[in-house]
Amino acid sequence: VGVNLGKLVDRAKSMAKLAEGSVNLPGDKNSPAWLGTVLGTLGKYGRDKVTFLFPPSIEPFGAWIEQLIAESTGKKGTGLLPVTGEIPVCPDNYAKDRVFIYYYFQEEAERDDKVSQLIEAGHPVVKIKLTDQYDLGGEFFRWMMATAVAGWSLKINPFDQPNVESAKVLAREMVEEYKARGSLPSASPDLSLNGVEIYCGHKADTINQVWKQFFNNLNREDDPGKSRSYIAIQAYLKQDPAMDRALQSLQKKLQEAYQVAVTVGYGPRFLHSTGQLHKGDAGNGLFVQFTTDPLTDLSIPDEPGSESSSISFGILIASQALGDRQALLDAGRGAIRFHLPSPVFEALKQMTKAI
Repeated sequence: VGVNLGKLVDRAKSMAKLAEGSVNLPGDKNSPAWLGTVLGTLGKYGRDKVTFLFPPSIEPFGAWIEQLIAESTGKKGTGLLPVTGEIPVCPDNYAKDRVFIYYYFQEEAERDDKVSQLIEAGHPVVKIKLTDQYDLGGEFFRWMMATAVAGWSLKINPFDQPNVESAKVLAREMVEEYKARGSLPSASPDLSLNGVEIYCGHKADTINQVWKQFFNNLNREDDPGKSRSYIAIQAYLKQDPAMDRALQSLQKKLQEAYQVAVTVGYGPRFLHSTGQLHKGDAGNGLFVQFTTDPLTDLSIPDEPGSESSSISFGILIASQALGDRQALLDAGRGAIRFHLPSPVFEALKQMTKAI
């Protein structure tokens, strides 16, 4: 793909040298450890939503950081929530649980009014300047060490993933039930409107009512024990640029309406990234799951080269979605499921308008 690997690795080595003998170096020269200490300390004091502002050319780097931070720190009732892809909004729309990581290239003017406004509003902002895209080699190292240091600060082991298996176990059970019965375990939707089947655990007359009731526990000052401080959109939908934009519109609408961090993850991919944090943190999230029936489904051979098949990819993904939702409910999390009809884009638009 035209990448000079030697140059990329050299940048990583340069960043690694900053961390050598970290006990004897002042913090400003050991930026990976400094960053980890900042994130861990701010996290302990409630600034646990690590929000990234990237230039468009390196936006995909956020998916890698997201997995690293969420899977490494989200356990034993604690964790740092990485937030990527949010459209920046007015500083007043952010709760006091954010720390911002602002990336920019040195030849760019700092994007800057919005960042300056965040600082003036009292939000902590870490600025990281890049010479060019090869500096990402150093950033890979920076974030691996920073995450390990943040984990130490939070008093957890950043090198395990104890809650990932819970969703896998339930998904396997559902696959086995399908093989035995020819159908997945199913429940009747609590509400069906315009072809959208809604599984929410309560009755409602409109989608707007469903949203309001489900988000009733966001930032509750009257009952902190029930309070939730972020929304996670879990999209078991086909990923493409148009779907990205539709989900980002929903993300922005929810963020502005409820002034909480809103993350977006495609399933089943997110199960090995933010999925660990969803079930391992302090229970701070509310989870919105979108599923749909595949337009085209493919059978999975029972063994290589065999024409016999017990399940399809559609059944496997449905099992993973159902298993993850059940794992969230078992962990005491709030989880709602919307099963969307085709065309999915139109259904998502209606869901967004109803907020």
